[in-house]
Amino acid sequence: MAFTRPTGKHRRPTRADRKGAQVAGLAGLATVGAVGSLASPAMAATGQQAQQPAHGGLTQTVTLDDGLAVSVNEQANNQQSSAVRAEATAAARADAKEHAAESKKKAEAEARKRAAERAEARAEARAQERVEERAARSAEPRSAVGGYVAPIAGGSVSTEYGSAGGSWSSGQHTGADFSASSGTAVQSVTDGEVVEAGWSGSYGYRVVIQHEDGMYTQYAHLSSLQVSAGQQVGAGQQIALSGSTGNSSGPHLHFEVRSGAEYGSDVDPLAYLRQHGVNV
Repeated sequence: MAFTRPTGKHRRPTRADRKGAQVAGLAGLATVGAVGSLASPAMAATGQQAQQPAHGGLTQTVTLDDGLAVSVNEQANNQQSSAVRAEATAAARADAKEHAAESKKKAEAEARKRAAERAEARAEARAQERVEERAARSAEPRSAVGGYVAPIAGGSVSTEYGSAGGSWSSGQHTGADFSASSGTAVQSVTDGEVVEAGWSGSYGYRVVIQHEDGMYTQYAHLSSLQVSAGQQVGAGQQIALSGSTGNSSGPHLHFEVRSGAEYGSDVDPLAYLRQHGVNV
C-alpha cells in the first residue's frame, strides 16, 4: 500500500521555525545521551538489561565508601583508646614508683629515728647504772686504812711472793696466795677500773683492775665473777668469789700486783699492801 500525501494546503515552515526545531532536537539528544552515559557503565558491568535502574551502580559504590569510612574511624578510635590506656598506665607506674620511693624514704627516716632513740636510751641506762654504782660504793662500809684493804677479809697467806718451785712457769711464784674456801668473797684492794674479767688459761677465771696510781692488781682461780670490763670499783667492793679454776691445786685466791699490764711486771703484792697501811 502506498503512502499518499495528505490532502489540503499546508504552509511551509519558516526559517525561524526550522531553527527552533533544530535547537529542541539537539537538546533532546543531549538529554538522552547523558542518561545513556550514566546507565551504560552499570549495564556493561553487570550484564543486566536496560530496564534496571540506572542508579544501581552508584548506590553500591556509596555503600562501599561508607563501610571503609566506618572502618577507618574504628581504627582511629582504637588507636586513640590504646594511646590513652598507655598514657594512663605510664602515669600509674610513675605514681607507684614515686610512692614507693617516698615510702622507703619515710621508713629509713623512721628506722634512723628508732635507732637514735635506742642508742639514747642505752646511754641513759648506762649513765644511770654508773650513778647507782657510785652510790652503792659510797654506801659500802670501808675497812681500808688510807683507802686500801686486803683482797680477802681476815685471810691468811699460804704461799708468799717469790717462792721457788716447778708449779710456776717462771720458776717462782709471781703473786701471793690467800687461803680461802671456795665461794669466799674477794674484794678490790682500792679504787680502780676493771680492765679484764673472764677466763685466762692457767689463771682460770680472773679479774684485773687498774688503779689510780697506775698499778694493776690481779685476782685469779675464781669460781664466780661479779664485775665486768669497764666497770668502776671501789676499795672493799666485792668483785668475785674464790675458787680453784685453771691451774690450781685447791681452793684459794692468787693475788698479784703489777707495774704494767704485761706478764713479768709483777711486784711483791704484800709489800705493796703494807706500803698503803694494810696489815697482812
